[in-house]
Amino acid sequence: MSACTCEKVDLTKEDAALDKLLDQYRDYKGGLIPVLQEAQNIYGYLPKEALQKIAKELNMPFSKVFGVVTFYAQFHLKPRGRYIARICLGTACHVRGGAKIFEAAKEHLGVEAGGTTDDLRFTLETVACIGACGLSPCMMINEDTHGRLSPKAVGDILDKYE
Repeated sequence: MSACTCEKVDLTKEDAALDKLLDQYRDYKGGLIPVLQEAQNIYGYLPKEALQKIAKELNMPFSKVFGVVTFYAQFHLKPRGRYIARICLGTACHVRGGAKIFEAAKEHLGVEAGGTTDDLRFTLETVACIGACGLSPCMMINEDTHGRLSPKAVGDILDKYE
């Protein structure tokens, strides 16, 4: 029995895409990670049922598939928001109030770090550095960097993402 805390989902239209993907990799050694990456693109995350199907079709134990998914940070077991809000808590951002930026985002979105809003609009994450130290404190929303932030500005910026 697995201790998988994956979200459950009824596989429907995504089944065909997953089947097609698995047809390409069924007899390919070393195909697990590319299959997981593409399956995550299909679903937006990796539901338990998809992981079970991948394990079965690639003829490997579910525990191995689950182990790979939980080892790599690129894989997600729960649905994620359309927008990923990453708040920098690195040294420069920390010194210039990054924690207050995070608190403002957390309060505005109503989720904790790693959480996703109920409407699947935002997922809130903290990162050690986004490489924009000269703009600290800063946050990224998907590929957009917002810098020299104040806690007051955070809500207005988040509200611009529909």
